[in-house]
Amino acid sequence: MVDFGLLIIRLVIGILFIGHGAQKLFGWFGGYGIKGTGGWFESIGMKPGTTMAVLAGLTEFIGGALFALGLLTPFAGVLIAGTMVVAIIKVHGPNGLWITANGYEYNLTLIAVAIGIALIGPGRYALDAFFL
Repeated sequence: MVDFGLLIIRLVIGILFIGHGAQKLFGWFGGYGIKGTGGWFESIGMKPGTTMAVLAGLTEFIGGALFALGLLTPFAGVLIAGTMVVAIIKVHGPNGLWITANGYEYNLTLIAVAIGIALIGPGRYALDAFFL
């Protein structure tokens, strides 16, 4: 059951990150695409905005896919956690902890999940179990 639990965690978090990356890269799922995301990044001091949007989108999309598949799981965990650290520093940190004030509570939870799975491993139902 532990391996099945790890699979559920990886799939939910990984697929959600794929979606966030697709929002930034392609404008899917209500996202703004590279141009819109890049403009927002510029407005919060992340320059050049378009380049940062591509990097953030790729990091979320690739990190999410690797995490969901359980492939290169420690690397995937670092990609996800790194994205959330930037979100805390650039957006949510000044608002405090609680999400009700647009704080970093959710980002911190995702960091804990990503690093926790990276440290304990993705479980038996992962590509890492076949290749490593």
